[in-house]
Amino acid sequence: MRTYASDSRRLRPVRRSGAAGIVGILVLAWLIIGVVAGAQRHYYTSAPTTCATAGTIAVTIIAGPLNYLGMHPTVGTCHLNVPQPS
Repeated sequence: MRTYASDSRRLRPVRRSGAAGIVGILVLAWLIIGVVAGAQRHYYTSAPTTCATAGTIAVTIIAGPLNYLGMHPTVGTCHLNVPQPS
């Protein structure tokens, strides 16, 4: 039969460096600004009808604050390989 050590050895919480927390906050703020830019362009008023529309929404969110510096990302066309029924 196996015996286990007592609870004298407790696990310590993992500490992250301060830089990791700051980077996480910056990335979150970047993406929130991208979501706001998409809302201002009325991208969320209806469901995307094509993959190009969905791609434009995604690129706008990823571009974040660059939207306000004159960047207007769009996806022109996209082609999906949809299998044909046999």
